[in-house]
Amino acid sequence: MVTTCAYCGVGCSFKAEMNGDTLVRMVPAKGGKANRGHSCVKGRFAWGYANHRDRVLSPMIRDSVEDPWREVSWEEALGFAAKRLRAIQADHGRRSIGVITSSRCTNEETYLVQKLTRAVFLNNNTDTCARVCHSPTGYGLGQTFGTSAGTQDFDSVEQTDVVIVMGANPTDAHPVFASRLKKRLRAGAKLIVIDPRRIDLVKSSHIEAAHHLALRPGTNVAVITALAHVIVTEGLADETFIKAQCDTESFADYVSFVSDDRHSPEATEAFTGVPAAALRAAARTFATGGNGAVYYGLGVTEHSQGSTTVMGIANLAMLTGNIGRPGVGVNPLRGQNNVQGSCDMGSFPHELPGYRHVKNAEVRGIFERRWGVEIDPEPGLRIPNMLDAAVDGSFRGLYVQGEDILQSDPDTKHVAAGLAAMECVIVHDLFLNETANYAHVFLPGSTFLEKDGTFTNAERRINRVREVMKPRNGMADWEVTQALANAMGAGWSYTHPAEIMDEIAETTPSFAGVSYDALERLGSVQWPCNEARPEGTPLMHVDGFVRGKGRFIVTEYVATDEKTGPRFPLLLTTGRILSQYNVGAQTRRTENNVWHAEDVLEIHPHDAEQRGISHGGWVKLASRSGETALRAEITERVSPGVVYTTFHHPDTQANVVTTDYSDWATNCPEYKVTAVQVMPTNGPTDWQEKYAAQAAKARRIEAAE
Repeated sequence: MVTTCAYCGVGCSFKAEMNGDTLVRMVPAKGGKANRGHSCVKGRFAWGYANHRDRVLSPMIRDSVEDPWREVSWEEALGFAAKRLRAIQADHGRRSIGVITSSRCTNEETYLVQKLTRAVFLNNNTDTCARVCHSPTGYGLGQTFGTSAGTQDFDSVEQTDVVIVMGANPTDAHPVFASRLKKRLRAGAKLIVIDPRRIDLVKSSHIEAAHHLALRPGTNVAVITALAHVIVTEGLADETFIKAQCDTESFADYVSFVSDDRHSPEATEAFTGVPAAALRAAARTFATGGNGAVYYGLGVTEHSQGSTTVMGIANLAMLTGNIGRPGVGVNPLRGQNNVQGSCDMGSFPHELPGYRHVKNAEVRGIFERRWGVEIDPEPGLRIPNMLDAAVDGSFRGLYVQGEDILQSDPDTKHVAAGLAAMECVIVHDLFLNETANYAHVFLPGSTFLEKDGTFTNAERRINRVREVMKPRNGMADWEVTQALANAMGAGWSYTHPAEIMDEIAETTPSFAGVSYDALERLGSVQWPCNEARPEGTPLMHVDGFVRGKGRFIVTEYVATDEKTGPRFPLLLTTGRILSQYNVGAQTRRTENNVWHAEDVLEIHPHDAEQRGISHGGWVKLASRSGETALRAEITERVSPGVVYTTFHHPDTQANVVTTDYSDWATNCPEYKVTAVQVMPTNGPTDWQEKYAAQAAKARRIEAAE
């Protein structure tokens, strides 16, 4: 049985080999168009969590988070949840409850969750984990190109001549794509790495970056604008492409802005930390090196100016004519397996499926006729707004499918306060995660091995997910959401995810040609897939931009409000590691844990020596928001003044130190810039010990009679 990996946004195809009803191994499928027969240590080996002893298989409820959990039937759990949600709306209004969709679940499941809030709750309070990762991608590319997704397929990298990798670590976070990139680099393509950390691509076996711009965290916009300054002032722009494909008025404004001497590498060097000569050399390499492609990750988006940086990257691609053919483009490397799909399906509070604004009466009408309800024209609450409103008392109920916001979202104490203030938190997941500490209803979820559906990867490729084994909890996730909707009086009657995809195709132009029959015939397709492009669209903007003419946007650098100083002199940035995934809910429950059993803090030898820190010793990591403790790893991978950690393990809860600063356009948190101090300590902090005790209490399950 061929299915699709449930880890990163590469979307690898795997053949699940069975012995009766038991999964024996996962073998990369040679016909997979995203992975071409390759795999990484997560997709290949880390699937055992489906049978882990921690997995919860029975619904549970409790009146208060102080009480132990009580196992109940599906009927009782869903009735309990529906009764509470209806009571909240009766007391506090229809906008007092909402949902969070999952980027680990299928398109069909995500579509139903956003439909639940719009067609059953009758509000637009829906958001997704893209809020905290790639929401600036959607905004920035939508403003410049007219569509909220990457421009290329992965095969495109085989024809590139010069690559910028910015704020991404593909060898750890997207290793199958990284292997294809390294193959191209070994064949002669040049590489420019823009990252405060010396990632493996800077220099490893058989490859070495032509340029490493080790910028100071928080200065992405200044560096991108300085690259454009060099290209414009040295006459390296592709004037032919710009005249034919771009808006000339916006280009004239941009040229006037970017030509100013204050954007020169010499002027920006003092605060970016990037030597002017190195930046000028990198700009010339990109502008004159042939086909140029940009691949970027969360080191671009998770900033207070994340959207501005995305627009700056789009400017750079248009400026050099690197759009609309193989080997070029702007390519966001999506973190979770279906984060692209969760956005496509209308998970944002201001957009219906297909990135169409909820204020558009014509678009609302499409869904109103199909769903038989009136859709609220007022955009709903984003995740941070939900938490703020919960603390204020106006938001009281939340259904969370497949996300662990207490571990993954910034400023952990504020997230906990928001959850604690709610009257009904429903967690729909595989395990009692950190968010479930504050839940009143737990609905057991199904793994990707136990469901039918589709995922959409970072290249807009829609891949089939196939049921390898029956759901151990009794229901696939789409069935759970349908049952909750019906407990609240919806009357939904889907019998298979194929029917949900048919509804998506009927209502969403970019998916108009997508069906399970088409996917079986073609293997996979990349949206837009419609009458004009029945077999999908590997390359975007070939004959012009979706918005008509490409739009240049002025990218003024604004320094983050998060500042270093005597109390907090270092800058913390965060990321991922090869063997673990996201908050670790899946990978920590597999043998992959032997490679990364705990989060550690990377610190430069100079900073460690100043503080008396030894390799492997406990250190306290403190910020203006909070503090935690973990072990130190002394390394020159980070620059002096910068420290780095991952966020895979809840024992560390790295987000207790991150702040509530966020992107100006999308509220994407500024995970990558936190002012901190690091000092030796003897072990976990008081906060960690109190948290562990509270979590243990919150996970008690009442013994069956």
